[in-house]
Amino acid sequence: MYSLPMAATVNVNGRVSDQEHAVISIFDHGFLYGEGVYETLRTYNGEPFLFGRHMRRLRNSAGMLALSIPLTDTQIDARFRETMQAAGLGSAEREAYIRILVTRGIGELTYDPAATPTPSIVVIVKPNVDPPKDVFERGVKVSLVGVVRNHPATVNPLIKSNSLLNNALAMQEALRRGAFEGVMRNYKGELAECTQSNLFIVKDGAALTPPIDAGLLPGITREFLFEIGATAGIPVREAVLRDEDLLGADESFLTSTTRELVPIVQVDDRKIGKGTPGPITRALLEAFRLGANALTARPATIP
Repeated sequence: MYSLPMAATVNVNGRVSDQEHAVISIFDHGFLYGEGVYETLRTYNGEPFLFGRHMRRLRNSAGMLALSIPLTDTQIDARFRETMQAAGLGSAEREAYIRILVTRGIGELTYDPAATPTPSIVVIVKPNVDPPKDVFERGVKVSLVGVVRNHPATVNPLIKSNSLLNNALAMQEALRRGAFEGVMRNYKGELAECTQSNLFIVKDGAALTPPIDAGLLPGITREFLFEIGATAGIPVREAVLRDEDLLGADESFLTSTTRELVPIVQVDDRKIGKGTPGPITRALLEAFRLGANALTARPATIP
C-alpha cells in the first residue's frame, strides 16, 4: 500500500505552484498522445548532477520527435533553481529530485505537429529520497519479465519518451512477482535493460552491460560508470548478454539517477553469485558516490 505522494512543487510554463494547483490543459498532446520527452535528475550538494549530460539527452530525444525546446540550457537551469528555491530544496541537507517534461503542447485533436506550435515545459521538484540502506546492504530481487522492449523500428528506446506504457506493463509484471525491478529482453531475446534502470553483470572482475543497439535507453549513470570504472581500475564494457549470462553472473547490479547502483542478488527464484552484494558492486558504488560528490562540491567560502 502506497501513502500519499510527497509534496511537490511544480513549474508549468514558468508558473510555480504547489502540486494541488498545478494544471495543464487536457488538450496538451503530451496528455492526449504521450507526445513528449523527459529527464529525471537529482542533486548532490544542492547541485543538479550531470546537468549538461541530461540536457544533451533531452535535446537528442526531442530531436527524434521533431520537437523543439524553446529554452537554452541556461534558462532551464534557472527554471530548475527557481522551482527548487520555491520548494525550499537545493542544499546538501535537502537534496532535490527534479523532473523536466517537454510536450508537443496544446492543440486540436490531430497528429499534425502544425496544430501545436508552442511546446509545454513542466518542471517537478520534490525532496529526493534515496532507497533504504537495506537495499544497498542486502541487495534486491529482480524478475525476467515477458514484456519485450520496444523494437527500435516502433518507438525507439533511444527516445526518453513520456509514453512509458511498455515500461509500465513490464514493471507491473515484476511487481506481481514480488520483485524490485523487471529485466526486459529485446526482440532477439537478448537482455536489454530494466524498466527504470540499466542492467550490469559482473563476470571475472569486469562489469558488463548490454550495448546500445540491444534496444535500450543510454542511461546517464550508466555512461558515468564507464568513467568511474576507469578511475577505480575496474573494467566496465559493453557485451551482448542473455539470460544465462545474468543467471551465471558472479554479481549483478542496476543503475539509475535516483538509485545510484543497486545490487541484484536474486533473479526470480535463482540466487546470483553468493546471494549477497559482491565486492565489485560495492567498490563501484563507493567510487560513484565519491565521484558525484567531487563533481558537485561547492568551493569553501573565504571569510
